[in-house]
Amino acid sequence: MIERMLALRARLRNDDEGAATAEYAIATMAAVGFAGLLVVIMRSDEVRGILTDLVHRALTFAG
Repeated sequence: MIERMLALRARLRNDDEGAATAEYAIATMAAVGFAGLLVVIMRSDEVRGILTDLVHRALTFAG
């Protein structure tokens, strides 16, 4: 009986199955949160104006 319990304990201690999937899920949720934050920031008029001005100056040839 003790041998079976020790074997089960050893097997459970070394069982990493599903760990990579959980890590991918956490990374995906972090990326979704970051994307949501970017959407909120990009919707502000001030940021939109700054980006429009930046693109306009980049495309304007000053010669």
